[in-house]
Amino acid sequence: MQDITPHRARFRAMTESTSEEWQMIGGELDRFAKRLPERLIAHLELLRGDYGGFPVDRLEHCLQTATRALQAGRDDEYVACALLHDIGDTLGPHNHADIAAVIVQPYVSEENHWMVAHHGIFQGYYFFHHLGLDRDMREKFRGHPHFEKTEEFCRVFDQVAFDPAFRSMPLEAFEPLLHRVFTVPRASIYVPKAA
Repeated sequence: MQDITPHRARFRAMTESTSEEWQMIGGELDRFAKRLPERLIAHLELLRGDYGGFPVDRLEHCLQTATRALQAGRDDEYVACALLHDIGDTLGPHNHADIAAVIVQPYVSEENHWMVAHHGIFQGYYFFHHLGLDRDMREKFRGHPHFEKTEEFCRVFDQVAFDPAFRSMPLEAFEPLLHRVFTVPRASIYVPKAA
């Protein structure tokens, strides 16, 4: 990635850094963070053409999931989670839900974060038995406050989103929504708490 920072600090070790340098770095972080939605779209594009044996490519699966959630009247944050729930497929084929959960965590509610983090286990209900795995693995979470929401996400939006005939919205249509959700983090160790 090209360095787009016009100014840089001069320290060689953090122990040599100054408050002024950290103020400048913080400003650069703010500029960089504002472009997160663009980078999310670029990473989702990596899923285009990657079928992995499925009837639709991984991008189309994400688009179908998000389109269905939007059509069902879910809010922006939920739709953003639906769009990004499998964004980790390329980097974490054995823990994709963990990757997606880490990306959305600073920007979404604890409930939606939990849904994204656990959707892989809950989705397993629909196919784990075909692989010799326990399809009821999700049962260890029964009684958790977010169990029902995650079960519903997988049943209503995720497991049905492999239909080649479904007309999903294009990726570009979700860009404004991503800008609304991923502009201001709710919680981050890098953002001071309001007084």
